[in-house]
Amino acid sequence: MKPEFYIARRFAFKQRSLSKPTFIVVIAVIGIAVGTAALILTLSIVQGFAGSVENKLISFSAHLQFRHPEEELFQERRVDLAKIAAHPNVLNAAPFLEKSFVLRSRTSRESYRSKPVIVRGISEEQRTVFLKKFLREGSPVLATGGEGLSLYAGQPLAEKLGLRVGKKVMLVGLASGSSGARLIAGNRNMVDLLSSLDLEVGTVRGIYDTGLQEGFDDYVVLTDLTDLQKRFNPMMISGYEANVRDLAILSKSLGEVTGSLGFPFYGTTVFERYVNLFEWLKLQKNLMPLLIVTITVVAVFNIISTLLVLIIEKTREIGMLSALGLEPGKISLLFMAQAFLIALSGIAAGNILALSLSLFELRFHLITLPEKSYFIKYVSLLIDPLDYAVVSLAVMMLTLLFAFVPARVAASLRPGTALGT
Repeated sequence: MKPEFYIARRFAFKQRSLSKPTFIVVIAVIGIAVGTAALILTLSIVQGFAGSVENKLISFSAHLQFRHPEEELFQERRVDLAKIAAHPNVLNAAPFLEKSFVLRSRTSRESYRSKPVIVRGISEEQRTVFLKKFLREGSPVLATGGEGLSLYAGQPLAEKLGLRVGKKVMLVGLASGSSGARLIAGNRNMVDLLSSLDLEVGTVRGIYDTGLQEGFDDYVVLTDLTDLQKRFNPMMISGYEANVRDLAILSKSLGEVTGSLGFPFYGTTVFERYVNLFEWLKLQKNLMPLLIVTITVVAVFNIISTLLVLIIEKTREIGMLSALGLEPGKISLLFMAQAFLIALSGIAAGNILALSLSLFELRFHLITLPEKSYFIKYVSLLIDPLDYAVVSLAVMMLTLLFAFVPARVAASLRPGTALGT
């Protein structure tokens, strides 16, 4: 071991005077540990939160969606579906049909509740995958021979309308070729009014819960694509949707698939359809640099003040070392080594603290969030070894960089002045 490192270790961790510099070092180590842990936890929480919400949005909706202009219905064609599935990045593709209704539910003998919904017809494979993840009540297997459409409603919608598994509801929507203007102003009698409506009975077969309450679970009702087509729009669909293997080239895949489909198709990605939510997540990430800079500045001043106090405490020792022939450059190196040892201890303790708190929270979920606002019930943390490595390296580099000033102060002390204090 070099003499500089040996003396630095003695200075840092051995009590050599009545003023107890070891206590000062402990405070410095704790300060660096808390700063390091705060940085790591900030990154873990922000990335974990963004990842959880993104995964929910992506699992709720397909990566790619292809429609006709103005969301017109069109006839399903196997050749179009084959073109989408033929793309090397497309994992699977399927048609879907969406239709707007007012869902009316009876809550008591003389009381009814109504709410606008989108009834979404999807294939059996899509429905099975989705319900396997999010079904809370009921069965994912559709009952045969039942009355009306088999429906799967979100938990918030079920709570608002008093829905339960097995309950029958009424679906009221505009018939094909009807318009809202005609419904309001163009009907002169009750017969015309009723002829402008699509009326259908539905049976609630299950309740799902994705955690995406606003505009998702309280709005979208799932059913079988074939049943919805038979009752309202035979052989017609709203569009095709597809999932991809690699999200990194999602935009490129969108352009290539849309080009192969040709006019009048246009495509959108999940990030474009829910742009407001993804911009909100981006805003959360943009706040990270401010937090990181603030915590880093505190850690930097902590190490500078600690080293300056230690220089004052060790003034006589510095003078003695200079008198014994230790060069100023080596005295400077001695205090740089001392800063390195203090930072290393603090960083190690900070990593252990951050990892322990993260594992504890992931295990017990002590910190809860309002799911209606944040889409998740608990604080989500992402334990990424890269975050730990980057934060540790950054704290060490900044500590050594700003420790240079106190080290030069120590090296500039003259032996006579130092020994005379």
